Amino acid sequence: MYRPASRGLVDPRYLASAKMPAVDLDQLLARITREIEPQIGSGAVADYIPALAQVDADQFGIAVALPDGSVHGAGDWTKPFSLQSISKLFTLALALAENGGSSIWTRVGREPSGNAFNSLVQLEYENGIPRNPFINAGALVVTDHLAGVVGDAAGAVLDFLRTEAGNPMIDCDDEVAASEAAHADRNLSLAHFLASYGNIRGDVRQVVDQYVRQCAIAISCRDLALAGLFLARHGTRRDGSRMLSPGHTKRINAVMLTCGTYDAAGEFAYRVGLPGKSGVGGGILAVVPGRCSVAVWGPGLDRRGNSVAGVAALDRFTTLTDWSVF
Repeated sequence: MYRPASRGLVDPRYLASAKMPAVDLDQLLARITREIEPQIGSGAVADYIPALAQVDADQFGIAVALPDGSVHGAGDWTKPFSLQSISKLFTLALALAENGGSSIWTRVGREPSGNAFNSLVQLEYENGIPRNPFINAGALVVTDHLAGVVGDAAGAVLDFLRTEAGNPMIDCDDEVAASEAAHADRNLSLAHFLASYGNIRGDVRQVVDQYVRQCAIAISCRDLALAGLFLARHGTRRDGSRMLSPGHTKRINAVMLTCGTYDAAGEFAYRVGLPGKSGVGGGILAVVPGRCSVAVWGPGLDRRGNSVAGVAALDRFTTLTDWSVF
């Protein structure tokens, strides 16, 4: 029978609420890795970012972090990959925590976009208010908001990841950052368009630079699962301090469920049944509130920018464990 290790400083009531069933996570994750092997390498890497175009698609990792701070994994679960759009989740959480509330929601919506993550289509007829914080336009607004509070938004995200994962070696990949910065015309266009409506308040190029640097952070499944645990712990951090209220945490998880996997959120909810945030580096962070966080990585992407192997693995995970929000 699986028994969580006695590590971590989290309020015990969160451990009690988890009611973990008898499951050997190491065996489970090894089984999932075997079963989704035909999907590993499927899809295409994000070749519009030249540095990511060189990544070997035949890699896969999965990690599960539990509320007590213990973590289990299989495959390439300790190998760093590019965080990309998963960083948007942490920027949003920090903006809500630093701002103490919901004023960010006057600048960005909470609805699915139905368009590509880097689309300009809706901004003009919706008066410069992005549909949600997980498309690029919305993430630029949230980055601008956080930078207005803490100064260096990318630095704040990096510090948070290092602290929650307990790994001071997590860092920005300078090669990826330079590659993205050299191909940032679309994001610069989005930022200038937002600024024309007064919805970017800082210097446009500095906001885009901070956005690019947070996307270029390199992180492993192990560290990502640990960093995302605050969403499974109802807003409580690694050291037991409260980052977000349960209400704010619930709302972040809700936006992840409806908007976190680009314009495939409905399909992801149908197959996986969890809040999740994906990135074109091939990673996905998913949350089982009160139970665990799950990080997967497979560089091969489907046509909507989500990891083919990662979605397949999360599908098997929720099917085999019956851990879902539905």
